[in-house]
Amino acid sequence: MNIYGKLVKMRAIEKEDLVLLNKWANDPEIQYWLGGWHFPTNMEDQQKWFNSLSANSKDQRFIIETEELGIIGTANLVDINWKDRNAFHGMLLGDKDTRGKGYAFDTVMTIMKYAFEELGLERLDGSIIDYNKASIKLYTEKCGWEIEGTKRRWYFRNGKFWDKLIVGITKDKYNEIFNY
Repeated sequence: MNIYGKLVKMRAIEKEDLVLLNKWANDPEIQYWLGGWHFPTNMEDQQKWFNSLSANSKDQRFIIETEELGIIGTANLVDINWKDRNAFHGMLLGDKDTRGKGYAFDTVMTIMKYAFEELGLERLDGSIIDYNKASIKLYTEKCGWEIEGTKRRWYFRNGKFWDKLIVGITKDKYNEIFNY
């Protein structure tokens, strides 16, 4: 099942997507803005990762597409906890030209709608490097998430330590703010 927003479509990752995903995984500029970290990835490791994906997993990963641009990024719901009804959400937009055009907003809103209205989750969590002001503004000012805590000196980027901001939103807060 594909998941549709107003501007984006989220779908399963396909084998044909791996070349682009590998390019993004090895792009230092993209990785600078993300909370995660990994060693350089070759196509064999990318294939192993792809083979581990499953619709029955507690980790669901999606390709973000637009009709006019094609693949623009990835989004996820990972560490899905069905008992306590929560998950962690993250997103990557691969091309700088896609930023500032509403795609990230639409992706977050679509993920929230899917998580809260389709999956019946109660809350979503995320994390943001404290220098990523665009993501902080997107999640907290535009999408209703709240900064719930800070882990000091969590990330090491360009020879300096940075804080990790813990963000989250509940289904009640989502319902209170949005009719998307």
